[in-house]
Formats: sequence, C-alpha cells, structure tokens
Amino acid sequence: MSEGSGDNGKRTGEGNANASGGGRAAGPGAGDKQGASGLPGAPAPEKEHWLTRFRAPNTIILILALLCFFAALTWVIPGGSYERVEEDGRIVVDPGSFHPVESEPAGFVELILAPINGFTDSFAILIITFVFIVAGAFSIIQKTGAFTLGIRKAAILFNRHDSLRPFFIPVFMVLFSLMGSIFGMAEEVIIFIPLFVPLALALGYDSIVGVSVPFIGASAGFAGAVVNPFTVGVAQGLAEIPLLSGWEFRMVVWFFTTATAIWIVSSYARKIYRDPARSPMYEIDKNREEEELSTDASDDEPFTWRQRMVLIVFVAGIAMLIFGATNLDWYITEMAALFLVIGILSAVIGGLSGNVAANAFVDGMKDVLGAVVIIALSRSILLMITDAQIIDTILYSLSNAIDGWHPVMSAEIMLLVQTVINFVVPSGSGQAALTIPIMAPLGDLVGITRQTVVLIFQMGDGITNMIIPTSGVTMAVLGMARVPWATWASWLAVRLLWFYLVAMVAIAIAVVIGYS
Repeated sequence: MSEGSGDNGKRTGEGNANASGGGRAAGPGAGDKQGASGLPGAPAPEKEHWLTRFRAPNTIILILALLCFFAALTWVIPGGSYERVEEDGRIVVDPGSFHPVESEPAGFVELILAPINGFTDSFAILIITFVFIVAGAFSIIQKTGAFTLGIRKAAILFNRHDSLRPFFIPVFMVLFSLMGSIFGMAEEVIIFIPLFVPLALALGYDSIVGVSVPFIGASAGFAGAVVNPFTVGVAQGLAEIPLLSGWEFRMVVWFFTTATAIWIVSSYARKIYRDPARSPMYEIDKNREEEELSTDASDDEPFTWRQRMVLIVFVAGIAMLIFGATNLDWYITEMAALFLVIGILSAVIGGLSGNVAANAFVDGMKDVLGAVVIIALSRSILLMITDAQIIDTILYSLSNAIDGWHPVMSAEIMLLVQTVINFVVPSGSGQAALTIPIMAPLGDLVGITRQTVVLIFQMGDGITNMIIPTSGVTMAVLGMARVPWATWASWLAVRLLWFYLVAMVAIAIAVVIGYS
C-alpha cells in the first residue's frame, strides 16, 4: 500500500527499502554469462553499465538534505505574508494581500528541533495514526490469505488453459489496478512477483511482462486512484476539501490510465510471443533455473467460506467508506476507525487467533515505518519555512512566475514539479504532507481548483513510481524478478510518456471544467 508507494509509500516504506532492494536489483544481468575470472580461455567480463551500478541514497537522507537546504533558504528569502480569509468553509489566500514582513531565519537550534516538531505536529500525528491503522488493517486482511489465494488460483487457471492466454494480461492488470486504486497496493506487489514471472515465461512471454502485470497494473491504479486513502484521502484532508469527493471524474481517469497500461504491456507481450529474442531479458531468461509453479499445492488449498466472507467485509467496508466520506462528512479520524473495524472483523471472520491478528497488525505498521518517518520529516520542512515567514514569499514568487499563463499551462507545470519532487520524496503521503499545503493555495492564486491540485499530485506521484530508483518498492520488485534497473528503465522510459499524455489531458480537462 504506498504510499510510495508511496502511502503508492506509494504509503511506501521507501525510507528503508532502498539499500536492500537496490542491491538485489542490480546483481544479475551482465555477469550471468561470464566465464570464471582468470581461467584460460574464459571470456572477458562484460563492462557493467553505469546505470546498473547506480545506488540511490536512502530517502530519509534525501529529506534531511532537503531540510538543511530549506534552512539555508530561510537566510536568503525575505519574509512575506498573505492575509487568509474563509471561503466555502475553508481558509484560502487573499491574492491581493501580500506584504513584506520580517523573516525569522532558522538557526542551528531550530534546525535540530525541526524533525522533532514534525513528529509532534498535531496534523502529522493524525496522518501518521491513519497510515499506521490502515496498514495494520490491511495486513490482517492479507494474513487471512483471501487476496493472495484468490489471485494464485486465477493465475493457475490461466496457466492450465491456453485458450485463456489472450485474457491473462487485461484481466490481471485490471485486478491489480483496482487494488492500487482502492487501497494503494504497493509493497504487496512484491509477493506476487515469484508467481507472475515464471507464469509469464510459461505463457511464452518474458520476465518484463511478469513484472509489468502486477507492478505496472497496481501503479496505474495508484496514479489514477479513485479512493486510495494514502494519497487521495491524505491530500484532500490537507487541501481542506471533502474526503473522497470528486470520485466520479477520478473513475474516468482510472479507466484511461488502466487502459493505457494494458495496451502498453499487451502490445509488447505480443511482440515477445512472436519473437522471444526481441526481449532485452532474453539471455537472462534463457539461463534462469527452472522455476516451477506449484499448481498442485495451490489447487488443493480450498478457498474457504471464511476467506470469501473476508472479501465481502472488505468490499462492504470500501462502500461504507465512500458513503461516509461523501454523505456523512467523515474525516481522517472516522476513516481510520472504519479500517480498524474492518481489520477486527476480518480477523474474527478469517479465524485468526488474537495473537496472530495482533502480530499481523504490528507487522503492517512496521511496513510503513519508513513512510511515517518521511511524513514527519516532510512536515518538519513545511513547519520550519512557515515559522521563518518565507512560505508566503515562495507562494508569491511561484504565482508571479506563472502569472499570465493560461491555468491549463500552469497546471501542467505543477505536474512537472510534482514529478520532480517524487524523485526525492517517493512516499505518497509524505509527498502530500510536503507539497499540498503549498500547491493548494498556489492553485487558489492561479485559478486552479484544489480538487485539480490533488489530481495533479496523485498523477505526478503515481506515474514516476514505476521507474524511480529512489522507490524501495520499485527496486525490491526488480530485485525479486532479477531484472536489472537499467534494463527496466530503458524499456519503460519512452512508454512512460503515454501515461503522461493521459495525465496531461485529464488535468487540462479538469482545469477547463473547474473540477471541484
């Protein structure tokens, strides 16, 4: 559940996953066919691509560096302030009220205290609590085996009936996209990689297809999320707009991002099926050890009534979430309470003992610990520049920079900014905590609705999660599949432009219709 993804994450646990994931991803590849070093007649070692040797810094290190950078800016940027007024139940910036004020630069003590302030800030605590509870609840659901077993049985069915092969990619990508869109599937994709890579190979494809079906599928759903609590929920709370409002337009966006993902992977898979040698993973896949899909054991494992009931409880819970957010004015607290109830009911119905359920809940919280640290540190940056009285000066400068541009062009520039920021802050909820308090009032100043600002954030965050080396989920997925990051990046980079085309069109339409 990312966030990072980031929470995509994207929640994601990017904060602690880079070291392990990055190392595993880069290992195989160039060296798979080399002879023993130093033996007579052995082929010379192939030169390792510099992209394969690249190791992204830990995300927490990047955030701390960003914190120091903004602390330095408090000594350079002059102070300024806008007047705030209440409009439609929320506090917005009065565009014509900017005036200089004396800045209060952050000293050494303020810099040291900033991370602590991020953890103790009341809104940060609310977001962190929400992320912990939702992650714990989903971990309980996962522990019942309902999701995993259902997907395994469906995968085995496709493997045994060749007539179903053309439906393999669209069916599963829609399934994973729904899970990315509804509950922010991110880290959970990792457990499906050992299943889908050998399955894709057995169907005549390659390991890139095996990775793409669950990973790009979930990422497409994450980018076009309809009700993802880790991105849409957190961002809308920060933007002071009703939680999960505007879901109808996001449903249309989700459809097109998912359709784009299916088209990209299906068209590539057809080429590989006709000519396997066209795969950039051809040599590596050819030399893989035999990886057999344990169909017998999976088929013998029954899909119990308990697991069916867990899925029913989950679907009913999501329906209640949408109803409560759109009709009962639910906020983050009520949403967190609902997920807690879903987790408890899933444990009882799924037949989990108290200890097993409690341990699963704690394990789910551990999974998002990195994302939680990123949320707090991102919040600390915002608090520091606010206390230094420079945040409104930054808003004033940004609004002047795009003043005179058509709002559609301003929105596309904001998408570019969110994309760049995601390389540094790949956690979805962490990035929301850092950027939405700045982007939302900036949207007010340049004529872009806050609902559109949230859409810009989620698409800028979700699309790049498929490729950035700073994402722990991305590197762990590639490491599990033994796909070098350089190979994946060179394959995906151009194809990613299709997702951005969908995003740019969706954002332009949102601006024109005044999406709110």
